[in-house]
Amino acid sequence: MAVILEVKDLVTKFYTLDGVVNAVNGVSFTLDEGETLAVVGESGCGKSVSMMSVMGLISSPPGKVESGEALYYTSQGARDLLKLSANEMNEVRGGQIGFVFQDPQTSLNPILKVGEQISESLMKHLGISARDARLRALELLAEVGISDPELRYNAYPFQMSGGMRQRVMIAIAVACTPRIVIADEPTTALDVTIQAQIVNLLKQLRAKMGVATIWITHDLGLVAGLADRVLVMYGGKIMEAAPVDLLYDNPCHPYTVGLLGALPRLDIHEAKRLVSIDGAPPDATIPINHCPFAWRCIHAFEHCWNENPVLTNVEEAHQVACFHVFEKGG
Repeated sequence: MAVILEVKDLVTKFYTLDGVVNAVNGVSFTLDEGETLAVVGESGCGKSVSMMSVMGLISSPPGKVESGEALYYTSQGARDLLKLSANEMNEVRGGQIGFVFQDPQTSLNPILKVGEQISESLMKHLGISARDARLRALELLAEVGISDPELRYNAYPFQMSGGMRQRVMIAIAVACTPRIVIADEPTTALDVTIQAQIVNLLKQLRAKMGVATIWITHDLGLVAGLADRVLVMYGGKIMEAAPVDLLYDNPCHPYTVGLLGALPRLDIHEAKRLVSIDGAPPDATIPINHCPFAWRCIHAFEHCWNENPVLTNVEEAHQVACFHVFEKGG
């Protein structure tokens, strides 16, 4: 498949009173047309900041995208999203790349009816009339599984449940048939039943519309049945990248092994104690010139403390940033 988005050496920092927070430290990845890419890792690893940087959603100050490229490929060629003006980026956001935020309660405008918020995007990006936008918004509300669209169109966000608000966010994200949808932990604040409904909804929309999807999550159990490829992040860097089946069958980085070891398994009949990763994530205000996972890694040796590993091919389509993996292999 053709590459639709290519991010190269993305670096984002936040200049705070407590010091410079090194949030994203040289992230590179690609996204193919129609692919679902999962970005996983614990809170604070930089997964959400990476995607918000690409979308021009980092507030400055205190945040700043220091360097890197985010090449968005169209029939007219490649555009670096990081170099677009505010007006140009507004045309891309919503129209060509949709974003489903983590908390719809704070993402939706509390003083506008939800139908108006969907219609607004349609009128801006498609240039259609208010009447046509309203009709399309009603169709979208029905498509995302909201009953009685006519009634819900005129509801305010506070009049809807968390699951319904998230469905409205999804309707806004896919309203203009974008080529890419980024979903930032869209099921975090929902109960398990509603989580499953939202996941199935996004899978159905992906199959129907053929959009490429970036799914940001900390739930590796969710990723198994959702993604085509997985990026594992830690300390603002990508530690491992592989197709989903390969990652689960042959995890290489000690951090990935720890994350998978902490997952309950239903396919194993014998009792097995879940793994816990000792220690805490690194302080992001301290620049790191060695492996960011070294403090917590039981396999760390001298080389890990002297140099920062880069993503290297273990096998075709499987990359890992770990000196231990290649030391062991040698």
